[in-house]
Amino acid sequence: MNNHVTLEDLAECYDTFFIDQFGVLLDGVKAYPGSIEALHWLKSRSKEIVILSNSGRSGAYNTHRLVALGFDASSFDHFVTSGDVARHLITSGALVIPAGAGPRCLTISVANDSTLADSLGFTRTDSGHDADLVVIAGSEADRVPMQRYQDLLAPAAARKTLCVCTNPDINMLTGKGLAPAAGAIAKLYEEMGGPVMRIGKPYRDIYDYALHIVRQKDKSRIVAIGDSVEHDIVGANRFGIAAALVRTGVLADTSVSQLQRISMDLNVDFPEILPNFAREIASC
Repeated sequence: MNNHVTLEDLAECYDTFFIDQFGVLLDGVKAYPGSIEALHWLKSRSKEIVILSNSGRSGAYNTHRLVALGFDASSFDHFVTSGDVARHLITSGALVIPAGAGPRCLTISVANDSTLADSLGFTRTDSGHDADLVVIAGSEADRVPMQRYQDLLAPAAARKTLCVCTNPDINMLTGKGLAPAAGAIAKLYEEMGGPVMRIGKPYRDIYDYALHIVRQKDKSRIVAIGDSVEHDIVGANRFGIAAALVRTGVLADTSVSQLQRISMDLNVDFPEILPNFAREIASC
């Protein structure tokens, strides 16, 4: 089975690119070799580029971080995060917070970020005992034990407090390797009996939002590039757009046979494989 493609192959076939952030552009700490140049090259080919990220923080924050790591903001058109989509769904009324929820919000995040709760006018609480809403936007499980998250969230789960997870990723890249991501914490909350609403890849809302803001509405001309079969490939497949899996990121050490089994278990076709997000010029 030869599903190998190059970035040049994809550029010949598609006009709009939905590109994942971590695992494709970044290794969790810095830019992958060639990724900065690859974005510039796609833009030079007049491609429309959306960075589509399961991040509980805003697109503006993530853009600033990419620029600080050496990327040029002019090399992509939009930065869409699951955090921004969550805020849009709540403020538009598409996601209704149950009556009574709102004043007190417990946020699980990185560096105590509470962007979503703050933007909605919610009051911060650090306790699961009095939270009216739980937001799981990020994880520090590379240095915070999962048991600590369980102890914090257990009272809210016992009260059936709604949880909005704005980053469904199960694993995340860190300088120390893979660690449980926000989605793993949301899964723990669910296992304790708490209700969870997930926003981000592979769920449709983030793709609908991205499609709304791009020029190209023909799904046959859009391709998603990501490092996770469970999130990037499944999400693209459900939405009806093409997808390519990079062999960097969370599945970098996974064999082809394992990838085939994962794809079968998730009921998606084995994806096209991109060795990395960089230009690959074939020799004549």
